[in-house]
Amino acid sequence: MGSKEKKSKDGKKKKKSAEEEEDEDAVQEEEEEEEDKKKKKKDKKKKKGSDSDEDKKAKKGKKSKVKQVDYAEIYQEELMNYHTEESDDQDDEFNKKKVYEVVTVTGDVKGAGTDANVFVTLYGEFGVAPKVHLASNTEKRSRTAFEKNKTDVFRIRTHNVGPIKKIRIEHDNTGMSASWFLDRVIVTDMNRPHLRFFYACNNWLSREEGDGLTVRYLLGSLNPMDIPKQNKYIASVFTMDAKGSGTDADVYLNIFGEFGDTGERKLASDGKDNFERANEDKFTIEAPNLGRLKKITIGHNNRGSSAGWACDKVVVDDMGNKEVYEFPVDAWFDISEGDGKIQRDVLVGATQPMVIKYRVTICTGNISGSGTDASVYLNVIGELGDTGERLMFMSKNNVNKFEKGNADEFLIEAVTLGPIKRVRIGHDGRGGGCGWFLDKVMVREEGQPEASSIEFPCYRWLDRNEDDGQIVRELVPTDDGQRLFTVGYHIAIKTGSINGASSDSKVFVKLYGEKGDTNKMLLVVSDNDLGNYFETGQTDIFTIETFDIGKVSRLLIGHTNEGLRAGWFLDSVQIWVPVHGLQYMFPSHRWLCKDEADGKVEVEIYPSETLEIEKLINYEVTVVTGDVWAAGTNANVFLQIYGEEGKTELLRLKSRSNNFERGTTEIFRIEALDVGRVYKIRIGHDGSGIGAGWFLDKVDVKRLVMAMVKPEKKEEDKKEKKKKKKKKEEEEESPGELKEVVRSFSFPCGRWLARGEEDGEILVELCAEDYEDLEENSYEVHVVTGNMMGAGTDAGVYVNIYGEMGDTGERKLRKSNHLNKFERGQEDIFTITGMDLGQLKKLRIRHDNKQANAAWYLDRVEIFDTKDETMYFFPCQRWLAVDEDDGQLCRELVPVDEAFMKMEGDEEDESSPAQLGLEQKAMSTTFTMRVKTGEKKNAGTDANVYTILYGTKDDTGIINLKSSKNHKNKFELGMIEEFTIEAVDIGKLKRIRIGHDNAGGSPGWFLDWVEIDAPSLGQLLRFPCGRWLDKGEDDGAIDRDLYPNELQTHLYTPFVPYEIKIFTSDIFAAGTDSDVFIILYGQNGVCSSQKSLCVNKRERKMYFERGAEDMFIVELEDIGDIIEKIRIGHDNRGVNPGWHLDRVEIRRLLRKGKGSETAIFPCEGWLARSEEDGETIRELVPSDIIVQKLSRDGTLKVIETEVDDALEIHTYTVTVNTGDVYGAGTDANVFITLYGDMGDTGERKLSKSENSNKFERGSVDTFTLEAVDLGQVFKIRIRHDNSMLSADWYLDQVEVMDQDTEEVFLFLCERWLSRKREDKRIDRVFYVKGYEGERETAFCPIKKVANLDSNMNKKNKKRHSNEDEEEEGSLIPYHFSVKTGSDRDAGTSSRVYVVIIGKKNKRTELLWLDLDGKNAFLPGSLDYFTCYGSDVGDIKTVKLGHDGATPESCWLVDELSVEVPTKAVRYVFHCKCWLAKDRGDGLTARFLNVQDAEMVNILQKVIYEVTVITGDVQHAGTDTQIYMTVFGVYGTSEEMLLPKLEDRFERGQKDTFNLEIEDIAPLRKMRVRIDGSGSRPDWFLDKIELHNLQTDEVALFTYEEWLSRSYGPKRTLVCEMSAVIDDEEMVELTIYTISVKTSDVSGAGTDANVWMIIFGENGDTGTLVLKESNNTNKFERKQTDTFRFLDILSLGELSKVRIWHDNSGLAPGWHLEYVDVHDDITGKKYRFQCDRWLAKKEDDGQIMRELACGNNDGVDFDEKTKYEILVKTADTDDAETKENAWIVLEGKKGRSKEFVMEYSAKKKRFSRGSTDRFEFSSKELGDIVSICLGHIPKDGKKVKVEASWIVEEVVVTEMELGNKYIFRCDVAIPLSSKRDEFQTFECKKFIESFTSKAQSLVPVKYEAIVITGDEKGAGTDANVFITIFGSNGDSGRRQLCQKFRNLFERGQTNRFILQLLDMGDLLRVCVEHDNSGLSPGWLLSRIEITNTANGVTTIFICGKWLDKNKADGRIKRVIYPKY
Repeated sequence: MGSKEKKSKDGKKKKKSAEEEEDEDAVQEEEEEEEDKKKKKKDKKKKKGSDSDEDKKAKKGKKSKVKQVDYAEIYQEELMNYHTEESDDQDDEFNKKKVYEVVTVTGDVKGAGTDANVFVTLYGEFGVAPKVHLASNTEKRSRTAFEKNKTDVFRIRTHNVGPIKKIRIEHDNTGMSASWFLDRVIVTDMNRPHLRFFYACNNWLSREEGDGLTVRYLLGSLNPMDIPKQNKYIASVFTMDAKGSGTDADVYLNIFGEFGDTGERKLASDGKDNFERANEDKFTIEAPNLGRLKKITIGHNNRGSSAGWACDKVVVDDMGNKEVYEFPVDAWFDISEGDGKIQRDVLVGATQPMVIKYRVTICTGNISGSGTDASVYLNVIGELGDTGERLMFMSKNNVNKFEKGNADEFLIEAVTLGPIKRVRIGHDGRGGGCGWFLDKVMVREEGQPEASSIEFPCYRWLDRNEDDGQIVRELVPTDDGQRLFTVGYHIAIKTGSINGASSDSKVFVKLYGEKGDTNKMLLVVSDNDLGNYFETGQTDIFTIETFDIGKVSRLLIGHTNEGLRAGWFLDSVQIWVPVHGLQYMFPSHRWLCKDEADGKVEVEIYPSETLEIEKLINYEVTVVTGDVWAAGTNANVFLQIYGEEGKTELLRLKSRSNNFERGTTEIFRIEALDVGRVYKIRIGHDGSGIGAGWFLDKVDVKRLVMAMVKPEKKEEDKKEKKKKKKKKEEEEESPGELKEVVRSFSFPCGRWLARGEEDGEILVELCAEDYEDLEENSYEVHVVTGNMMGAGTDAGVYVNIYGEMGDTGERKLRKSNHLNKFERGQEDIFTITGMDLGQLKKLRIRHDNKQANAAWYLDRVEIFDTKDETMYFFPCQRWLAVDEDDGQLCRELVPVDEAFMKMEGDEEDESSPAQLGLEQKAMSTTFTMRVKTGEKKNAGTDANVYTILYGTKDDTGIINLKSSKNHKNKFELGMIEEFTIEAVDIGKLKRIRIGHDNAGGSPGWFLDWVEIDAPSLGQLLRFPCGRWLDKGEDDGAIDRDLYPNELQTHLYTPFVPYEIKIFTSDIFAAGTDSDVFIILYGQNGVCSSQKSLCVNKRERKMYFERGAEDMFIVELEDIGDIIEKIRIGHDNRGVNPGWHLDRVEIRRLLRKGKGSETAIFPCEGWLARSEEDGETIRELVPSDIIVQKLSRDGTLKVIETEVDDALEIHTYTVTVNTGDVYGAGTDANVFITLYGDMGDTGERKLSKSENSNKFERGSVDTFTLEAVDLGQVFKIRIRHDNSMLSADWYLDQVEVMDQDTEEVFLFLCERWLSRKREDKRIDRVFYVKGYEGERETAFCPIKKVANLDSNMNKKNKKRHSNEDEEEEGSLIPYHFSVKTGSDRDAGTSSRVYVVIIGKKNKRTELLWLDLDGKNAFLPGSLDYFTCYGSDVGDIKTVKLGHDGATPESCWLVDELSVEVPTKAVRYVFHCKCWLAKDRGDGLTARFLNVQDAEMVNILQKVIYEVTVITGDVQHAGTDTQIYMTVFGVYGTSEEMLLPKLEDRFERGQKDTFNLEIEDIAPLRKMRVRIDGSGSRPDWFLDKIELHNLQTDEVALFTYEEWLSRSYGPKRTLVCEMSAVIDDEEMVELTIYTISVKTSDVSGAGTDANVWMIIFGENGDTGTLVLKESNNTNKFERKQTDTFRFLDILSLGELSKVRIWHDNSGLAPGWHLEYVDVHDDITGKKYRFQCDRWLAKKEDDGQIMRELACGNNDGVDFDEKTKYEILVKTADTDDAETKENAWIVLEGKKGRSKEFVMEYSAKKKRFSRGSTDRFEFSSKELGDIVSICLGHIPKDGKKVKVEASWIVEEVVVTEMELGNKYIFRCDVAIPLSSKRDEFQTFECKKFIESFTSKAQSLVPVKYEAIVITGDEKGAGTDANVFITIFGSNGDSGRRQLCQKFRNLFERGQTNRFILQLLDMGDLLRVCVEHDNSGLSPGWLLSRIEITNTANGVTTIFICGKWLDKNKADGRIKRVIYPKY
């Protein structure tokens, strides 16, 4: 290639192909420097692709000025023109070459350096750079790279990947000391040096150290401050030379710079006495780079005997920035010297520090015990900085500081802080009475009047045992709502569960957020007080209240390394910030210990995931207890706040202090839902403790709201006013600024909440003072207990009334008009007082199940609203009891219309009020809750479990989970309990709370998950937990809030309620205890699922008694408005199961309007084995329908109609033929279901036949079934129960006859129902003969033809927007294989999913990888899946995740491979990562970038729709394995197994499915083979049709004969069929005569059996057995044997034969001279010369030879050859051109000259959408690898206007051999008169002609090197076989063996020589073994195959087991090459 094009090629920023991108390398510094020198010399050499056009122009000028590049401007420009991921320009950007400088800094830790190979991968916005080896050029340097404390610089040349977001750095763990401690990495884009990214690592990459990872992903930042531990500062402290100037105190230093400060550091060095007189002491401080240093703060803590200290100066040497700063101090630090200060701020270089003195007054409260002896620290925080924490040591006015009532003054010197915003004050908690009540802090500048001081009110304890237990507080300068301005950060710290993980040290945290960061804060008081903090396996929760730091970006956590066992293993940290609605997860899993891992005791962690949680706001609640005698209370106080937008939960007001004492004011900060404007609160107590009575004076609730705050205006005189008139107008327009202000709501109370005072209430509702709309109201509640046995209760009853304006809260019903409340048949009246609720909506009523007889039957509740004088009716008529009805103790009732209540009472006096359960059910939601107890030791609990369901509108209140549907002893290990919960209108379920009361012997409970099913909403939610609810485990919580896991949510069609009344007849023994079930049928066969009416044995005993009327309300699928029939039956269990059913009534609500419809189904018959016809199932049709409608005037209208068009009962005769084969009969019970288009019969047992012994071999049994008319019967389901001894059954056919219509339906079966035969199924579905509809098992996901209109609609299509096309994304198959790690706990039972993501974020839906027959991904397993997803184009990323949300569901993924045959690519991701909540980085899903994957090119496949038709002949169906091979013009497909899938390939059946077949069309013929296995090995194949969905071409293959050893004339298991396309047969039949000549050599003959295959244009003949010869003794020396093969499909021209023998007989060795093949139809004869041995003991020991055809003379290329060029212009408006084009062909042997393609108007060349043909002569160029296309003016003049030509595709055909080369272009070629401006394209597809292939078939020796893995048991004793596939065909299956060698042992390398005909490019190999020998399992590492003729080696990496018992159990693998 000339240099000319090289320049143009790069200059044009053209897209490069993948091959070119692979030659990246890490270019060394030295080379780069040389290049820089060359650049300086301004050589006229060609530049790389980074050259811009401007540069080129500059070069053209004679004197090129060196222009100063303004990078800031370029960067600005880039930001302006920045495109997001969506812009496809990034691809062009990506392909430009770039140079990046990578600087690695190895840490200064013992053993930090590494000898391993280090690799880096850059992740940019445009893409990912390939993995690059960072190699140092050792010869030129004195040392190797990556030594301890050294910095190494590398240059990398790669594509432009854009701004680099993150890097992956790793090493291969080789060498003597592979462990590497990497401090940081800096990457600079050399084209834009201002883009310098910093990546902090500060971690080991080591298998031994730290967390054991040798790969790190580092996130980049442009701000060097984000690099922690980046700089070293050496501080030299000079002590003065004066008497007593030294000190024994601890000296602290804090250095401040422009980017922050180091924090206070103690200056100490081991074993040295520092700070002695006239000494200089040096200390090293590691800190982030602080930039230019500004000041220092230095001081001491005044400890020790001689604490006073005189400091001369401090010199700080900034090592990183090579600067030295001097801080002149020259002062005493002594309480008794000078100004008495022991801490000072010193500015850099200033002789007199410019400091301001702040006077701070700290006022201690005037409360008993308010003073403290602890050391108090203060930090004053201003806009410009803070003072750092200062010890308040020297009070100016009091000797004994911080005593009760003191106001202590202190002076603080600091550099000016600007306006002071906050103060942070605290103490160290030391000393006996360290608790301290702080009133306030006042701060002013020294010398300013006292009035100017800023006041920071506190009025709180700083005491571990009072208030909230905090001993550090941040104060803001506001009186009102001070606590609203802080944000609560809740931090849960989990200590690891490994030995010795716990710590006694003090733990501190520091949070970094967007708006700032906090100080280091010690965690001293936990919220969940577990006594001893940071114990093994424990979770401690702390709350930090601080200013709003915004979104948390990272966290620093560490400990002070004090105490005996200071070392600590930190598992993870979770931070949730309700005020922001965010929760952060910080995984750690590392030691913080001086003696473990890297010796660090503090670490920075970044969040692995951020989740949204429910957003809350801060409320400040002030409670004032009255100042009257005994006003205080010890009870638990609760509060609930109601606002216009909802209500909060019930909030408990508590703190560590003794709350609610007489005359006190308590303030609580509460995080709760934002309820908008507050209008009422409910406050009360639980009456516990001694002296529970409480006098509440008032309550204030404060919250922040956004409001416009007007700036304060100053008074002005009139003149000024006129001048400022304009200004004034503007000001009036702006109403002020939006600010957060405190809104206060006041609730005066002034009453007792006590049992013995006033009205005895301990709960009160208070209305907000400023809310006028609310009045108080009282409600009369009438509770009517039912009139049945045991209806009354002694339990405590609670009620909550809901209205439009909120609710009353739960109130206990205490004072009734009866002394003994809730007795049978009694009406109790109670009065409830509260705020007016408006119209009532619902009522919740429950009891606490206390006392002996707690069960209660509630008839109804009536509530009288005294204000509106309205009566509300709430019917119930249900039990509230654990062992009655559905076991609920709580009911939610809705009001119903009065008309309904009275409707039955009018007719008969004694009748009870209407049963309104259905109306109640329709208005309520029934939740079925399933609770799973975990499978850990002692997981079960004896405590009482409760739950609360929270919806978007409301919650259910506390529900006690008492009556489990399935277990008496609840919540035991591994059990699932089921409960029913009913709730009215709570909205969408968003979370649940579940907990227990910690009662009983072992209350601790491990809860795995909770599942809630709401059929009426059509959703099933899973709430994962996976944690203990145990005071002594985890975080000690015994209740948890759980949120639904989206991935486990299941949505379906909502159910509707039906009221089913069952009337049992009043005759002797009519009742039953068996399980009664019902199914409802609508029109067109729509039916509900089978529903059992009783849940458990207790209910079955209760219901269906003689003469009883039982009502059930069930939720079932909506079957439409008309119930055509019902099926009712029972299971015949229990004592006297026979049942006489009178009738069934089913009522359902009308869809529109108020009212219902009842259908009556009479039965009046027995369902009993011993009565009438012995049936226990009956089908009933409706006789009457009753409609009840509420008319407008409020009366109830009842309309009764008789059903006259009900379906009739038909009688069906079922004739069953058992087959006449050995063992066909069965003694098992047989069941059948008939399906018609109007419904089905349900399962019926075939019991009474005229044969006493049913279902015997060859017999015919007839049965009669009665069923409601089914219409046309189209399918049956038949099964047996596998009982008795010989249960296996061969069913021949079933005939169903409808006796009423005399229609006959025939079902051909001919299959086994057996656990031992076929597919081992005893349950089958059969379709009626000739059935055309879709079968259940038909699986053909891809049917749509991609584009039928090849040209018709092109024009319209282009006009449509892209979106339309995207929506249509066609389905394609994706094949996945997943390898699970081999760790013991690596597996998971969670569901795994994959999402494939392409360009523009186009993605598939979740593709679930559901395991077949396994229930988990087991450790070490390899699982395969095929999913159909939308085509996303080029794949960019793959998301892999699972739905497990508990810590238990962890999964270690070793490897994921994604194969897309339609795109001919496979990606292999070597993940080796955990997907787990508590491992690694805590993620259960991750994105894998394809550029990290290993890409393998596989065979391109096309999707075909395959239709297989089995003949309609007796026994035509089969269960054998069917294999299909397809032959096309362009090759042969693999042999494919056709999947049986239950019922394919059965008699007379047409099966359609999808297959992926290699792209070899046009098709020529097909070979079908069966292997004769299975119970029915014979198959009658009628025909097969292949429909290519891409080209819409249909090929038909007809056979119409048996494939069988026992049927048909051919008795063969293999057949070949010619393709018929458009009624034209593609291949003719012919006769081949084969002559085999044995050589004239001693011992040349053979006795072995000989086979051969002939290969030609149309594929191959298959294996031919050379058996019937003209000679009786075949293959003797010098003999010619002739064989004739009739009726073989012609192969066209022949290319080679493969001939081999089986080495049997006495003298198997055979010397073959040649083979002749004569094609009798064409008369052509082909000679295949051999002249070699086929013998194990002769020659090269091979007994298989491939012989090339001797007839194919080589085409002589001495002369020229011709090339045909087809150029296709794109079909867009701007594509065509009227100028000329030119082309150059570049081949492997040479380069053509330029061919001009001239424009012609006459021939319409280069017009839109056209294809133009040109022909050129040239010398032979070999294979054409690329073409150059140019576009030139036809007259050769200069270009005036810009024009271009868009070329879609160029096809070049070499005319002699017919080889085709296809070039995809799709690019615009600009018009240019210069010859050096063109575009280059690589060959996209090469189609080799048969002639060319045949010509290249020459014998070649291949060397195969097989390397066995080096693991335990890797070697094999089995026989190994290999088949090599190349572009010229395959090698046949060859055994790899050598004489007297033990092959394939562990870690061994074996070499084999194979003599083959040239295979061309090697495409894949198939390796297998025969599983023989003692240990056949084999771990194959890789195979390397070298073509010895041209020296090309192809490597096939396997790395997998071929072992029946490992991974996927396969012993045959296909391996693709790694290029």
